[in-house]
This record gives sequence, C-alpha cells and structure tokens, in this order.
Amino acid sequence: MHVLITGGAGFVGSHLATALIQQGHNVVVLDDLSTGSISNIRHLKRERRFEYVIDTVMNRSLLAELVDGCDIVYHLAAAVGVRLVVDSPVRTLHTNIRATELVLEAAKKKKKKVLITSTSEVYGKATKIPFHEDDDLVIGPSVRGRWSYACSKAIDEFLAIAYHREHGVPVVLVRLFNTVGPRQTGTYGMVLPRFVSQALSGSPITIYGDGNQSRCFGWVGDVVDALIKLSLRDASVGTIFNIGSDQEVTINELAALIKDVTGSTSPIRRVSYEEAYGKNFEDMYRRVPDLSRIREAIGYSPTKNLREIVQAVTDSLVQSEGYEAEAPAVSASFAHAD
Repeated sequence: MHVLITGGAGFVGSHLATALIQQGHNVVVLDDLSTGSISNIRHLKRERRFEYVIDTVMNRSLLAELVDGCDIVYHLAAAVGVRLVVDSPVRTLHTNIRATELVLEAAKKKKKKVLITSTSEVYGKATKIPFHEDDDLVIGPSVRGRWSYACSKAIDEFLAIAYHREHGVPVVLVRLFNTVGPRQTGTYGMVLPRFVSQALSGSPITIYGDGNQSRCFGWVGDVVDALIKLSLRDASVGTIFNIGSDQEVTINELAALIKDVTGSTSPIRRVSYEEAYGKNFEDMYRRVPDLSRIREAIGYSPTKNLREIVQAVTDSLVQSEGYEAEAPAVSASFAHAD
C-alpha cells in the first residue's frame, strides 16, 4: 500500500510513518516543518520505502500529485497546541480549514480514502461525561480565541462528511484525546512533556489554573495502531471515532505523579490562565472520551497506564536531552491513576 501522511514530521505523524513502514507499506511524508521536526523522521531516511517532501499542503499542484500516487491519505497537518492557537488565531483557522479542504478536493478526483485527525476540543464546553461521538458540540463565544481551534476542526469534520456524502470520498474521522509519548514537545502547550522537562531540569512545575481540571492521556502507540486499523476497515468510512484513554486524572495528580517517577524536587508553581494565555481564556474542565464505538469496531484497548507513559516520556527525554533522572519504585498512592 502507498500512503501519504500530511504533517508526517510531527509527533503523531512520525510514529505513524514508522508503524506503517514496519508493516511493509510505502510512505511519503509531506510537512512544512512549521511545528514538525526533521529529527522526528531522521531514523526513517535510510528506509527504501520512505520518502519525505518539505513543502506545504497549500501547494495544490504538489498535493494533487502526491494524492494521486497514494492509496490512503492520513491528514494530520494542522495547527497544534493551545499556545499556538492563542498566539496565532489567523494561522490556526487558515491552516486547519483550508488545508483540509485542499486534501479533500485532491482526493475527490479518484475517490482516494482519507483519514482526518480531529480533536477532543470539538466537544467544547459540553458537560455530559463521557463524550460520545454523537453528542452535541458546545463551542464557546467567538470573542474567546481558544474556541477558534475547536471550531476550525469541527468545520474540518463537516467538510469531510460533506465530501463523503456529496462526492463519494471515503473518509474516516478520528477525535484524538491528549495523545502523548516520546518525541512530543511541550513547546506549544502540551502539558505532560512540559511537566516532565520541568521536573528533570529542576525548574518549577507550572500548573495553569487551580489544577483540578482533568484529562485522559493516550499512548501514541495505541493511537497509531488504531489509526491504521480504522483506515483499513471499510465499515469505518463516514464515521467518527474517539481515540485515547478513558482513565481520568487531574493536572494536580499528573504533576505529583511526574515528580514521583522522575524523583524530582521541583516545586509546584500555580499560574493563572490570564498570566499564561492572556485575558478571556477559557479551559475545558473535564475531557473524557466514550470509547465504546472504537472498542466495538477494532477491539481497541489502551496498553499502557499513566505511570508507564510518564516513564516512557521521561526515558526518552533523558536520552535525547541528557538529563539525569532517578526513577523510584511505584508508589501505591497513584494506583488510581493507572
């Protein structure tokens, strides 16, 4: 199978490229390196089934050529991270919406299958927990820039479903819930790698807000495996799937667990949302997926608990950044976070 991954030099995209090559597929990565990194795919350069192109999805002629030569498009190229969304709202909207439209337009000509990664952010301010794929989306007001990302990804979903229904493009949609693992950076606001880096360097671990907001962290290996299985399953076409973990943890608990795993003495520093992101910022208090649909579809089940994920991220950062870390024995006080 010949595969195109847009945004393939990013965190999830690079892991997806590796997995597909290991399964014997031919992979082309298209990435402009605006948030991705060539270091994420350097280990693949010697693979004869791997090719990468440093360019943008907005290059329509190039995109059309690459889509025409593949069997499946994994469209991961997007603006990522709360920091980038807050600082660059125009870029967020343009990148997410226009890039997806161009991919779908290119795929329409020969009915190429497209898997599009959306986000748990589309659930917005919904309070019905856990979030099911057919639930209403409750987006905040347009004057609060945080919601531009959620809105743009929701529009991506509407576009994909419209191209499927009107033009017969086989699309699969997935909503990712806080995917984490090696090679992820905290640069754009990803909380887990940011906390681990702070803990390893001895810097204060900065918690935004009161820390009682909760998240569910999914292992990148599980997510990538699910992306591949869903993309190859005909019955997935035209359907939306949540992907992640449904084990909930507060940000305060996450910080304590990371200190425990790394053996860090870093102090906890609390920062207001206004100080971190400016005025008019809103956060989602809880974000928990209903995984019943994906379990039924492909037998999905997370393979790593949160402590194991934190340990893997810690080991990766120690190796790549040269940190020194001490990993004490498992603490019974965090059994509930597994």
